[in-house]
Amino acid sequence: MPQRHSKNNNDLAFFTYEEKRKLGYGTQRERLGKDSIKPFDACCLCLKPLVDPLCCQKGHVFCKECILECLLAQKKDIKRKLAAHAAQQKQEKEEEEEKLMLQKARELDAFDQQNHGAVPQYSDRSQVRDKNGFHGANSVKVTSYEEEALRNMKAFWLPSATPDAPVKVEAPSTDTICPEGKEKLKLKSLFPIYFTEESNEQKNKSKALEISYICPSCKVTLTNTLSLVAVSTCGHVFCKKCSDKFLAADKVCLVCNKGCKERNLVCLAKGGTGFAGHGNHLEATEFKHLGSGTGLGLWKPATKS
Repeated sequence: MPQRHSKNNNDLAFFTYEEKRKLGYGTQRERLGKDSIKPFDACCLCLKPLVDPLCCQKGHVFCKECILECLLAQKKDIKRKLAAHAAQQKQEKEEEEEKLMLQKARELDAFDQQNHGAVPQYSDRSQVRDKNGFHGANSVKVTSYEEEALRNMKAFWLPSATPDAPVKVEAPSTDTICPEGKEKLKLKSLFPIYFTEESNEQKNKSKALEISYICPSCKVTLTNTLSLVAVSTCGHVFCKKCSDKFLAADKVCLVCNKGCKERNLVCLAKGGTGFAGHGNHLEATEFKHLGSGTGLGLWKPATKS
């Protein structure tokens, strides 16, 4: 069967569209599957099923142990940075004081040389002289500043005399941040959440081996396709439809009858790992362009869409 010559023509000095398409040139798109999305009941840090879950005000869910270890590590790092910053400030203060002392010594030496530079040397052997031949107040400093400057001269071509580049330590922030949302996070702002497990009858009907959760109001199985809302006052989790229909209107939890306000309804953040996001467009894109003269592909990192 004859084929189109334009698609198989390879004697041109440039790549044709068909050749670029076969080499994978351009943006490659792929629909993200279930394995690329973090489950709603997984920790944002360890990516494992939640154990004693805690939620922040932005809806990010963590295991209690994971978030406590993260906040403790941030506290230790902040303490270390504060100590380094304090040590640098102390060193800068000492260097400034040393500069002031040297400047004062230079001024005194210049004043002494200006007033006693013309004093003749004594020829009397009984008079005490210093090794520079001056007497009394004229001998202020034995080593000249020129010799000291030559001794302390920096040379970039000598490893032993290479000047050190000062590393300035900025004052660190004393606030701990959320590892997922990068906003300020305090331990007291976290609240526990509670998922409602399926009953034994429902488990037998579904024949699912894994633990599944349901909305306590409409009894719908919770999945990544649903938007979830947690009540910060009691921690119970509902689907978005029941939250808008009952909780926002009645301002009371449907499980424990505890009062709640609109600001206490926290939408749980959906899916998303380091490789994919969650939203209406579950598509990963990657761009490939051809190297000049080699035909090899140079890859750009994947972007979220």
